[in-house]
Amino acid sequence: MHSKIGVVFMAFFVVTLSGCVSVNRIGDFTIISSKNIDLSRGANFKRGTTRVKGQDMVSTMGFVPVTPNMKTAIDKAIESTPGTVALLDGVISQKTTAFKVGYMVEGTPLIDPALLADTIPTPVDQSSPKSK
Repeated sequence: MHSKIGVVFMAFFVVTLSGCVSVNRIGDFTIISSKNIDLSRGANFKRGTTRVKGQDMVSTMGFVPVTPNMKTAIDKAIESTPGTVALLDGVISQKTTAFKVGYMVEGTPLIDPALLADTIPTPVDQSSPKSK
């Protein structure tokens, strides 16, 4: 009898904790960046076609204080697309689960074509014969 009560209690505990997810919207922003942006070249920037996401989640350890980093979440979202310098129409949210807490960032990439050109590898000149 006691084993059945224990199993029911554990099942209830697992279902309760697995369903405990809270997402709180912190704010909506026209532009978000943690990078330096040369706004004098802003007319050359291009808007991305799809939204990107980044997050920084840390595990909670009982009473041990843990602190997620909003800048890390922003950086991950920006760095997910080459040449991105900022996010347009950005949303920052705080997510809390039973065992993790952190920040989520979502937005449309603002791409600097000059930075994008720097990420394309240049072809190697193979016209010179190899020496043996």
